[in-house]
Amino acid sequence: MLDTKVANLINEQVNKELYSAYLYLDFANYYEDEGLDGFAHWYEIQAQEERDHAFKMRRYLIDNGVSVKFDAIAKPDKVFKDHLAPLEAGLEHERYVTSLIHTIYAEAFDKKDFKTMQFLDWFVKEQVEEEKNAEDMIKKMKLFGYDSKGLYNLNQELASRTYSPSTTDKD
Repeated sequence: MLDTKVANLINEQVNKELYSAYLYLDFANYYEDEGLDGFAHWYEIQAQEERDHAFKMRRYLIDNGVSVKFDAIAKPDKVFKDHLAPLEAGLEHERYVTSLIHTIYAEAFDKKDFKTMQFLDWFVKEQVEEEKNAEDMIKKMKLFGYDSKGLYNLNQELASRTYSPSTTDKD
């Protein structure tokens, strides 16, 4: 049985991962409205990945005898002034999610919950990738996004992203 505080933090994270999916769909909506379907596609896939993360955590709780509770998902409230703003908001959000994962990990460590720490190792590594992807998107936008031909090419590149369900040792 999981420690109550660890279980509660993971349950909260399930809800925050679902919010992340909702947030990224909102980013996709922004880019669709701007005519940047490649950027929209990239964030649609990002939303699928966040949903996958929520499902993994939900399954972990269930497999450990914990009843999962869902909260209401807050409405994203960002207003974007330009094409770079959602990318910057995405990086900020990924850094926030990293801090949440670290908080859960620290609590599991304090409780000597090695099983949960091992489960969370995948998420710790995943957050390194998530932050790097967000940073790379910002760099590319700053390099190419202010030139219409460069923005077009970047949009085409992002449109080619394919969805690959994330895997852990036990899905």
